[in-house]
Amino acid sequence: MDQGDKREDERRTKLVKAGVAVGIGSAAIVAALLYASKVKKPRRGSTGGHESD
Repeated sequence: MDQGDKREDERRTKLVKAGVAVGIGSAAIVAALLYASKVKKPRRGSTGGHESD
């Protein structure tokens, strides 16, 4: 059973690393999208203030 426990631990470690990588990648994508949505070029004819909805 010792060999099986070792394999189980290695598998779990790989899954945790994969999960962390996916989480970090997702956070980076969300941050990039939020940044891109906030930094918009001003429209032509704009008075320079914030546009109202």
